[in-house]
Amino acid sequence: MDVDHFTDIEIINRIVAGEKSFYKTLVERHQDFAFTLAFRILKNRGEAEDAAQDAFIKAFQSLGSFKKESKFSTWLYRIVCNTAISYQRKWKSHESIDIEKTGHEKMDGTRDQVEYGDRKKFVQQALSRLTKEETLLITLFYFKDQKMEEIARIASLNINTTKVKLLRARKKMGDELRSILKEEVLNL
Repeated sequence: MDVDHFTDIEIINRIVAGEKSFYKTLVERHQDFAFTLAFRILKNRGEAEDAAQDAFIKAFQSLGSFKKESKFSTWLYRIVCNTAISYQRKWKSHESIDIEKTGHEKMDGTRDQVEYGDRKKFVQQALSRLTKEETLLITLFYFKDQKMEEIARIASLNINTTKVKLLRARKKMGDELRSILKEEVLNL
């Protein structure tokens, strides 16, 4: 049976009805962004993997209580955020692993790839200078294309506060990028 065309809600209904094997499909659909979100908060690959996995377990155990008033992804990402924040409090880890050093990308030296890598590095540096909340808002808005209402739910904020905080986070991100680029120019 091809489940790729099923919506998240259809899959959830099947899981709740007893077809537990469908949960794998939900995990596969959302695991990359769940990890990214946890990594943005924890800044440690191993802890982010553990937090994302624990969040999926919590979501599975609570799936029956999912009210379907929002998208499943919104509900799941809130669980991921809460789990990652709990990990952070628990471990108080300050160790950071640069996402660029994970070995997922090989560059063949072409100018476009070098420029793309530089841009990505600068964005990562700027994100690392933001607060966890600012990073979360920027990540959800730009990297996950979430709507403002969904971002507000995930961040546990009201819609107007979300808009203001996102605006401030965008401004701060721009300031940080300008600062990083000035530093790079001075180091040439």
